[in-house]
Amino acid sequence: MDLGLKDRVTLVTGASRGLGRAAAEAFATEGARLAICSHSPAIETAADEIRSKFGQPVMAMQADVGEQADVDRFVAAAVEAYGRIDILIINGGGPKPGPFLEVKVEDWEAAVRLALMSSVYLCYAVVPHMLRQKSGSIVASQSYSVKQPIENLVLSNSVRVAVVGLMKSLANELGPKGIRVNSIHPGWTATERVVHLFEDRARRAGTTPEGEAEKIIRSVPLGRLATVEEYGRTVAWLASPAASFVHGHGLFLEGGIVQAAL
Repeated sequence: MDLGLKDRVTLVTGASRGLGRAAAEAFATEGARLAICSHSPAIETAADEIRSKFGQPVMAMQADVGEQADVDRFVAAAVEAYGRIDILIINGGGPKPGPFLEVKVEDWEAAVRLALMSSVYLCYAVVPHMLRQKSGSIVASQSYSVKQPIENLVLSNSVRVAVVGLMKSLANELGPKGIRVNSIHPGWTATERVVHLFEDRARRAGTTPEGEAEKIIRSVPLGRLATVEEYGRTVAWLASPAASFVHGHGLFLEGGIVQAAL
């Protein structure tokens, strides 16, 4: 299926590894032109590997999306390189794990900056360009925890809901102006972040990361973790013209673990 992404200028944040890297590669597979960033210097290596593997242009920058100046610098460089922005994939690492009484006020502030304010900064920087074009697609990558809270992730459970509220509000405002806005909510996916969460659970329970992984896998009706490639293909479809009437939607990619009926 042709997703209609050839030459579409696509910004992906947090793209040096994990879900962001998988998203960037999925867009490159479809012929998109990429602008990617990460707080890690490994973003340059990721860009080189994507260029080599897919033969697509990739503009890369080390940037902290929790800092507005870095976001503005990244978006300006993408516009300078390509002249437009067609797609924005908002992706970043998750806040630190822990129950309520263990995390501190400064952890809440860091979580808000990491998840919510980064989304705000990116939208402030990107939306004016999309409005001038009268077209665009924004997808915020969050978590299935927005519907079903996850144990010992009080920061993520709380702050990600705020991002969904932002996306739903922007969908109402921007849809009439030709800009689609959606969110995607992955479940347990085979990434370094999930490995660290299994390690944290094992430390708290006095078990092993492998044992904690097995508990999660048993709770997923499909009986396994998702792959990053499955995530990449799904987010590329959601952002693409192939999903042209999907708007204001939260797509759950969690193998059936959410038990709510709606």
